[in-house]
Order: sequence, then C-alpha cells, then structure tokens
Amino acid sequence: MSDTQFGKGCHLHLIDGSAFIFRAYHALPPLTRKSDGLPIGAVSGFCNMLHKYVEANSGPDAPTHVAVIFDHSGKSFRNDLYDLYKANRPPAPEDLRPQFPLTRDATRAFNIACKEIEGFEADDIIATLAHQARDAGGRCTIISSDKDLMQLVGGGVEMLDAMKNKRIDSDGVVEKFGVGPDRVVDVQALAGDSVDNVPGAPGIGIKTAALLINEYGSLEALLDRAEEIKQPKRRQTLIEKRDQIELSKQLVQLDCNMDLDFTLDDLEVRDPEADVLLPFLADMELRTLSKRMADHMGAEAPVIAEAAPSAPSAEISAPVAVPFDAEKYECVRDAEALQGWIAQIRERGWVAVDTETTGLDEMVVDLVGISLCVTAGKACYIPLTHKVGNDDLFGGDGLAEGQMPLEEAVALLKPVLEDPAIIKIGQNMKYDAKILHRYGVQVAPIDDSMLMSYALHGGEHGHGMDALSERYLEHKPIPIKPLLGTGKSAITFDKVAIEDAVPYAAEDADITLRLWQQFKPKLHQRQVTTVYETLERPLVPVLAQMERNGIKVDRDTLSRMSNAFAQKMAGLEAEIHELAGQDFNVGSPKQLGEILFDKLELPGGKKGKTGAYATGADILEDLATEHALPALVLDWRQLSKLKSTYTDALQDHINAETGRVHTSYLQTGANTGRMASSDPNLQNIPIRTEEGRRIREAFVAEEGNVLLALDYSQIELRILAHMAGIDALKEAFAQGQDIHAMTASEMFDVPLAEMTPEIRRQAKAINFGVIYGISGFGLARNLRIPRKDAQGFIDRYFERFPGIRRYMDETVTFAKEHGYVETLFGRKIHTPDIASKGPRAGFAKRAAINAPIQGTAADVIRRAMIRMPDAIAHLPARMLLQVHDELLFEVPEAAVDETIATAKRVMETAATPAVQLDVKLVVDAGKGANWAEAH
Repeated sequence: MSDTQFGKGCHLHLIDGSAFIFRAYHALPPLTRKSDGLPIGAVSGFCNMLHKYVEANSGPDAPTHVAVIFDHSGKSFRNDLYDLYKANRPPAPEDLRPQFPLTRDATRAFNIACKEIEGFEADDIIATLAHQARDAGGRCTIISSDKDLMQLVGGGVEMLDAMKNKRIDSDGVVEKFGVGPDRVVDVQALAGDSVDNVPGAPGIGIKTAALLINEYGSLEALLDRAEEIKQPKRRQTLIEKRDQIELSKQLVQLDCNMDLDFTLDDLEVRDPEADVLLPFLADMELRTLSKRMADHMGAEAPVIAEAAPSAPSAEISAPVAVPFDAEKYECVRDAEALQGWIAQIRERGWVAVDTETTGLDEMVVDLVGISLCVTAGKACYIPLTHKVGNDDLFGGDGLAEGQMPLEEAVALLKPVLEDPAIIKIGQNMKYDAKILHRYGVQVAPIDDSMLMSYALHGGEHGHGMDALSERYLEHKPIPIKPLLGTGKSAITFDKVAIEDAVPYAAEDADITLRLWQQFKPKLHQRQVTTVYETLERPLVPVLAQMERNGIKVDRDTLSRMSNAFAQKMAGLEAEIHELAGQDFNVGSPKQLGEILFDKLELPGGKKGKTGAYATGADILEDLATEHALPALVLDWRQLSKLKSTYTDALQDHINAETGRVHTSYLQTGANTGRMASSDPNLQNIPIRTEEGRRIREAFVAEEGNVLLALDYSQIELRILAHMAGIDALKEAFAQGQDIHAMTASEMFDVPLAEMTPEIRRQAKAINFGVIYGISGFGLARNLRIPRKDAQGFIDRYFERFPGIRRYMDETVTFAKEHGYVETLFGRKIHTPDIASKGPRAGFAKRAAINAPIQGTAADVIRRAMIRMPDAIAHLPARMLLQVHDELLFEVPEAAVDETIATAKRVMETAATPAVQLDVKLVVDAGKGANWAEAH
C-alpha cells in the first residue's frame, strides 16, 4: 500500500458489483465448467468486464482508488424498519446462486478491493465512501445506473452508466427525477418503488411527486401543508398516509455515515498479479481470457482443457454512440474476407444475423444473402445468389459476379452459427433459423430483439424492426419498396443489384444488434427476464419445428365444401331477395343498407361519411330481433367468409412437395401472450357453427396415423376462480361438476336435476362474457334477449360471485397505478389507454380485466409446448398445431395411448413449479382420422 493518503487530486471508482453480476449473467448463454458442470456463465462475463474495466482505466485519467461493492446476503436494517421491504423480489436463478461467491473471488484475483458488510446494502457502503472521498477533497465516480444512487451526485460525485457510456451529473438527475440530487429521496418517498416494495403514496408517480416537491420545497413542507392541496383524493392520501410516506423516506435514504472496518487508503489501485489471477482463471477454465491476460502480463498461460467453453465478452457497447453510416458496411465476396468476420464473431461471442430471401414463405423461398454484425456500426452483407440484372457489375448468364458460392459460405458459417458459446441474435429469429435449417445449419443458441421488445413492451406498441428502430434508435431504416418496386413490376430480392443490397441488408443486422444491446439489460431492470427466458426464447425452436411439420390437408374435401357453401349461399340469397321484395347484391353494404333502412324502414339506420348506411355485424345482430332478413344476411356472410378464407384459400396454401399446410406462428401477435398464425391463419377457424366445424374435416392424418387433439377444459374459468378467489367455482371444479350448470343453478335457483339446455346456455354465455367484461348491451346481443334481462343476469352474477367484482375493481386500479397488469407468470401487459376517456376507456378497462386471465392461460400452454418435445422424444409423435387452448398431434395408432398419457401429464402440470393453482388443470383428449373427429 502506498504511503500517500487519499486526498485532493485522488479519484475513487466505486463499481456496483450486483449490477455487473446480473449484467454478465443475462448477457451470456448458460456456460458450465467442463470438469464438474459448475455454472460459470456469470463468472465468465464478470471477469471479462473486470478485464475491460482495467484496460479502459489505465491512462492519465485513471482512478487512484477503486473498489467493487457487493450486497451482503441476508436482510438489511431496512427490513427491521419494514418487514415487507424487497418482499416482492424473486429469488436469484438457481444457476446464478453458486456464482455469487466466485465473483468475489474474481474481484480479489484481479487485485481489486472487494467490500460488503452484513446488515447493509451495497448502496449504503457506496454512499459512505462517496461522502468520505468528497470530504477528503477528492473525486468519486460511481459506476452504476441505479437510480437509488442518484441522490449522491454532486460536489465531486458523479455516476457513469457503463451500458451507455454516459456520465450522470446533477443535470442528468434532474432529467430523470425532475428534481436535483438533494430532493431525489423526497420524490422516491412519495412515488414509492414496486421493485423494492417501498409503499410510497398510492396514486402518486414520479412526475407528480416532482411537481409537488418543486412547489413546496421539501417532503416535510409538503406533508405539513397537505391541507392546502386542492385535489381532494391527493390531499386525503397525503394526510392519511403520512406515516407510510415518512417510512418510505427512511427506506430510500442511503446511510452515508456507516462505521467501516477499512479506509479509503485501503482501496488504492493495484495491478493484477499473474501468480494469483492466472490460477483463478485456469480453475474457472476460462481459456480465452486466461491466454489474453497471460500475454498481457508476459507470463505463460496455464494449460486448460481444450473442451472447456470459451466465454464471450459480456461487455455490451452503447448502441446510440455510433452513427449509422451505410457507406461503412462491407460486401463480403470471398472466403478470406468471411474468415475475418468469423474470427471477429468468435472473439466477441455474439453476432447479429439476418437473411435475405426471394420471398416470405420459409418452406419454399431461396436464400439470397446473409448479413452479419458484431459491433454497432460495423456490419457486412454476403451476397450468394443474386441474379444478373440492374447492375453494371453483373456479367454472364445466371448468377451475378462478385459473390460467394452459397455452399462455401454456408460451410464456413455453419460451425460458428452452431457454436453453443456464441449467441446468434435476430429480429424474428425463427424466420432466419428456418431458412438456414433448410441449408443444414441448426442455429443455436439464439436471442431475439423482437421477443425482448414483446417481453418489455407488450401492449405499448408493435415490435417490427422498422418501428423499433425509429422509436428506440431514432433511426429510420432504409425502406424495401424502392428496391423491390410494387405491383406487377415488383422484383424479388435476388434481382436487386448487389451494390444496392449491401446497405439495406447490412443495416438490418446493425439495427438488430443495437436493439439487442438496448433491450438485453432492460429485461433484468424491468423484471421480465423470466418471461423472456422461460416463455419466449425457448419457444422459438419449438414453433419452428411445428411449422416445418405442417399438417396434411385434403384438397378434394375442401373443393367439395366450397361447392356446398356456394349452393347454400345461393339458397340464402333467394330467401333474402324474397324478404326484401327485390333482387340486390347481398355482398354490397350500400345496397343492403338501402334495403334495411329505406325500404324496410328498420330502426337504427346511421349513415357514415360516404353517405352509406352502416351495416356491420353488430348492427345486424341488433336488427335480427326485429326482422328475419338481417339474420339471414349474417348467415350468408359467415358462409362467404368460410368459403373465401378457408375452403378456397387453403387450397392455395398446400405445399406442392409435402402436401401439407405450413402455417407461421407469431409470438407477438396479441398483447396477452396469445399467439397468432398466418399464411394461413388457423387460429380463427370458426367452431361455433356446424359449417365452421366442418372445415376441420379437411385436416387429416397421414395414412397409418391419427390426429390427437388435447384441449384444456375451461382453463380461463379455472384461472379466474384462482385469481379472484371464488370458493364456489373452486369447489365445483374440484368435484368435477358441469361448471355452466352449476353457475345456472347458483344464479337462477334451479336445481341441477331440473336444468334445461337453454338455462345452461345463458349461464355459459355469462361465464365467458364476464371474463371479457361484457356489458348488458353485449350480452343482450349474444343471447338475443332484451337488454334489461341481460343486465339483470349480470347483476345477479356479481351478487352470487362477489369475488369477481372485487377482482375486476382491483385489477383496474392496479392498471391505473402501474400502467400495466400481470399474468401469474410475471408477463407485463401494458395498458396505455387505461386513463383515457369515452369509448376507449371502456374497452381499455375490459382489456385490463381480461388480460391477466387470458395471458396466464396463454403462458400455461406456452410452458407446455416448451416441455413437450423432450417429453415425447421417445415416441413417434409430432406436434403439429397450437390453437388457443388446444394442441394437435399426429401419431401412429399404436402409440396413441402413451402419447395421450404423456401429453396430458405435461399439459396438466405446465403451471408448476412456478405457480401453484388452487384449481387443477384438466385436459380433454380425442383422436380421429381428421381434426373434426378428434374432438
């Protein structure tokens, strides 16, 4: 230790150890030590981050003193103040726990001071050291982005957000909190903190808190003068919750005067010592970093088993620091250039990948080129199969000159794209993985910026690359239309000139990497890592395989159905014309409106901006109680849609090679976690009508096989019973009762033995309608009964099951306070319109009420799908489709019973161990030669 005491001119760096650990853990795929299987992913990333820190801080402005500060395991003094402090925080992942002590060992191995104190949090130690450094006349830089530390900024203390390479001074604190550092604790005390379970003042957020503190000067002044607040609810909250608010200030106020068992002088910077650091790296089997440090120190690298995984760097550079410059993108035309990129990928440990193809159907399109990016602003495009045309550089016939042979490029890329130690990053990575799979490349492990956005921002906005780029990178991507054209003159990407393709394609990979760099750390910050890692990322390969499997569709059956629907539509048209007293085009909304409201003079006619009457389904449903014609038109429209959307269109989607239909699933298709399917859409085949159910007859099993349909029984009602705590429903499910008959009996005082189908149908409509927040008006339309009677049913329902109303009210209140609702598995569904006025408000409330229920059901089946491949791997069974609460399998007849037993077990236990439902999940199973028979 130096004899020089810490004082004027000294510069102290305090590193937030927990932030480094979690950042390292979430930036890497799982890594284990070869010798014994010990998880070391976080240790590997942590060591790389320390190495980069040491390298970056060795110049003239290097710190004189440094320490990594950790949280001590166990409770702090704040738990004595408030026993629920941090009670909501989930436990650390199981594979991370054994790595905590190893990160301390790593810090000491790098010869950096490592400090933690029992009963106190790292933030308190940082606060005390920062004050000591300031008081001694030195400077202090806190390397963290933790908002709780912003109260320390000023007077020679600043923060450095290493993720964004952004320094945070007093102005930065004002930008974050709306007040200076000296009033941050006042704002936090009012706003509370859901992450740390600091209660705060209910209904007051950061912005409102800042306005109040700026107006009254301090929290104490505000509370003393609370009677002056004009808004009644806010005034009442500040008066009634004063003790809670003052407690919250105690919880967020950092202790700047701790008794430390060390001094600033003990934190003097020291160089790593080879005989300490290298053995530690060898013990962790970190071969790449060990060699790099040995070379740097001029020492001999320890011998580490070749099979040990080499850990990629955990450092994620700030994407906003590098401007977009298409001229700097590289066109890779030969193996030597590609090998250079592969070397960079292996050094970095990740790569953003994007493919360019001749279309969007992954089952038939051709690969045109591949884009790669390892560093923001540095990307390349590898042209592979561009054709002659529109480029002076092109020559000869067929393929254009100046591009790599496809087979050679794929052969070179295959090892790195399949390397388990290298993360492959994509935007909708499922598409690119399916394309590359057709060329023999099994891309893994993957990360997906689109799915990260969905986990972070579900309900707030869309998740397409262009929209995300403009929103989060403030960059408008190069548009595709000018390259491909539109209409009859449109071309496929293989006809685009290479010189035009390079900036467009490489930019896609560059944008993808930058989005990943922004979203990856936010997953942990916003506590949605578990959602992404357990519900989104592992589902990608499962869906990709299902899409490749496809399902056989009988073209002849579809053709016969189309003919039958056409005949039935003709019959309905004749009846409609007879009721109208004249012929007209039933498919014309304008002509229909004139018949309904001018000729038949039915009530409720409203004209739009075009002068035509509105004739939507809701209007026809209302009119159906007044006249027979609207009901017939609804039937005609339904048949027309079935014919055009399914029996006609499905024939065009049958793959010529497989004879099967291969739908594409979109994980981000709904805010609640429900998936959508497209090309074709198999999620919305109507099943409430006989004609709709018949569509499923065309989906058949291959010869020698049958289709198995496994469907969750009333899963949303079961989840509602659990979430709303409805004992009557729980008991009915536990006893295996007919839930709709039970509801009818409860509501209408009808014994089960005397239940009629009509009464049960009404109860079923109410059961499911209430989940969706149905109104009396909506229920009246569904049941075609007077609105007064329908509202009476709903009122009686809430009287019999008061827990439902309580759940609804609490859910809406939570949504208004937090801006989102949550599923039982932690999925956050944002509700940006919850505070809106008018019709949007009603819709937003209904959506908020339904989202936790529907979202939890969607999460359950996702968990089942993720577990299913391993569970049925020993069986000759293939999972083909997922439609809402149902999974469809194809299996030889001999394996039916075992497949049903296995699949049911997986589905019925899918919620555990994450969630223990009060109501057991039940799955119904059926089999048949076609999908309809399987029900």
